[in-house]
Amino acid sequence: MISFTLSLIALIIGYFFYGKIVERIFGPDDRQTPAVKMSDGVDYIALPGWKIFMIQFLNIAGTGPVFGAIMGAKFGPSAYLWIVFGCIFAGAVHDYLSAMLSVRNNGAGLPELVGIYLGNRAKTLMLIFSVFLLMMVGAVFVFSPALILGKLCSNSYDWVYIWCIIIFAYYFLATMLPIDKIIGRIYPLFAFSMLFMAIALMVVLFIKSPSLPEIVPDAFINMNEAQGTIFPCLFITIACGAISGFHATQSPLMARCIKSEKQGRPLFYGAMITEGVVALIWATVSSYFFYGGAAEELGASLTLQAPEVVTVVSKEWLGLFGGALALLGVVAAPITSGDTALRSARLIIAEFIHLDQRAKHKRLYICIPLFIATFGLLWFNIADPNGFNIIWNYFGWANQTLAVFTLWTLTVYLFNNNKCYLITLIPAIFMTAVCVSFLLVSKNAFGLSSSVGYIAAFVVTVLSLLVFLVWRSKMLRKRRAA
Repeated sequence: MISFTLSLIALIIGYFFYGKIVERIFGPDDRQTPAVKMSDGVDYIALPGWKIFMIQFLNIAGTGPVFGAIMGAKFGPSAYLWIVFGCIFAGAVHDYLSAMLSVRNNGAGLPELVGIYLGNRAKTLMLIFSVFLLMMVGAVFVFSPALILGKLCSNSYDWVYIWCIIIFAYYFLATMLPIDKIIGRIYPLFAFSMLFMAIALMVVLFIKSPSLPEIVPDAFINMNEAQGTIFPCLFITIACGAISGFHATQSPLMARCIKSEKQGRPLFYGAMITEGVVALIWATVSSYFFYGGAAEELGASLTLQAPEVVTVVSKEWLGLFGGALALLGVVAAPITSGDTALRSARLIIAEFIHLDQRAKHKRLYICIPLFIATFGLLWFNIADPNGFNIIWNYFGWANQTLAVFTLWTLTVYLFNNNKCYLITLIPAIFMTAVCVSFLLVSKNAFGLSSSVGYIAAFVVTVLSLLVFLVWRSKMLRKRRAA
């Protein structure tokens, strides 16, 4: 528990100190925000700060900080380091700056921001990439909560199909209606459920104070090689609790709702730190479950999958009411990420084709084909026995690749505005290495040998840095000439 306690303290300190540094580098001011100057009653609506925090937290959370942390903890204590350092120096920076950059560009979505700073070719690529990712999120985050809810209702698989239909219908309504009609009203309750779950489990952990693998020099070994190598697999498995490109598609939703730029650090940097705390708690719970004897105490199998671990732990540790509230948070989290994912997809497409979204029929023009395509992915998810795993693997890699594009975009923005760009350049280089390595060595992709894959990934990463440095030198010469 020493590593968990120190990691928890580090995340809190990171918010107050490094978060303040990042805020100072960006320089929020008193200019009018999109919510004020572009209010349309649908997507651009000024909301109270506490409500924005709750919505943002649920938007970015999904099942990532829970399921990802459970699977990531199997790699050993190195998971603690990735959650802490990844969250403070990469994920929270990524979320805060992508949101504030959207505020400065009239609430623009990620593809539009990429186009402004990396060019139109990158914009088109990012449009296709991000919309496909968001549809995968919608498909995956229909099936996973439907599976949990269906099993609670009956052992019959028919209930899973019924819940898929119910959740999919809800997605359509949440995507079509103004953001304050459904999302703004029910998200605070769901966010409370998830935060209650995390805090309650943290209290139980401190009461039990189990003996767990700690962060010591001889403990950095892969405790479950079946999941792959620590590098890069750990950094793909734990995404939402450390850094996630999906967040950059969600932050503009709330960037359209803040009243002041000075709200940015607590609402965006703070939401990501909160997610890191949730991931840290579940990583510790799963470490206790798999390596600290909790599985034996609960009479559970060590082969349980992440959703099953959540169900067993919540019921046994938190009692009937607490367990029900915890499961509500776990079920609500993917649903509330799925609906905002498809809402983001609608807005990104509308922005690209310049279609105003105030009229309902214009929202339908985008929603109908969008939901047909998402339903196709959902059907593949259900019909193919390995469909969920296939979509999830591609989602995980695509998620982190999206973070790479976002970090490079933020680096160009910071350089262009004479701000310290190292805060995004270093994470951009690291995540480029992670994503290229995973693509080359993963059995689900090219499956090259480790030696060849890592060398090739190193070369690609260095070339990416060189391209940036050459561009930087060119821009500096232009500045001097001017």
